[in-house]
Amino acid sequence: MSQLNIFGKELELCCSSPITGAYRDGYCNTGINDVGTHTVCAMVTDKFLEFSKSKGNDLTTANSYYKFEGLKEGDKWCLCVSRWIEAYEAGCAPNLILEATNIKTLDYVSFENLSEYKA
Repeated sequence: MSQLNIFGKELELCCSSPITGAYRDGYCNTGINDVGTHTVCAMVTDKFLEFSKSKGNDLTTANSYYKFEGLKEGDKWCLCVSRWIEAYEAGCAPNLILEATNIKTLDYVSFENLSEYKA
């Protein structure tokens, strides 16, 4: 069964190039094996990428083990909801693709706060 987005409709694709999601299926699906709750579909910015790197999660450097080429500004990526909240509180949260943001995100962030960042 398909998961839902924050509007209660079928979750849309976040990105297939680069391939994203906890399950590397392009969707911000979540489940028991998604330790980081990768439910937020974001359009990353340089400001956010620098912030994430400062927190110990370098998303810009390629990692061949995971077949990860590194992100650049404008890429779409399923972020951990906790990292997006940190960035939000620090004033550097990236804009979101709400139709591709999992409804599970609403367990952590209000619909109103997410809507402020609609891409």
